Amino acid sequence: MKERIAKDINLFEENIKRVKKDAFANQNLDIIIDLAIRYYNDAKYYLEKRDYFTSFGCINYAHGLLDAILKRGGLE
Repeated sequence: MKERIAKDINLFEENIKRVKKDAFANQNLDIIIDLAIRYYNDAKYYLEKRDYFTSFGCINYAHGLLDAILKRGGLE
């Protein structure tokens, strides 16, 4: 499970680079981007604490938010 979470964290790090806050500022998506980053940070925190269940939930929620932004922006 730890390896899967680490893989998802790395994938999030790659995908967040595709999203520029400035590009979405006029769409009021900066708040959602910030939330995704917060969940990503929470996932890393819980992974370090070995709370894999919570970490997995956080990184998946972060991916869901990011996916919605990418789809809206036509970047999927």
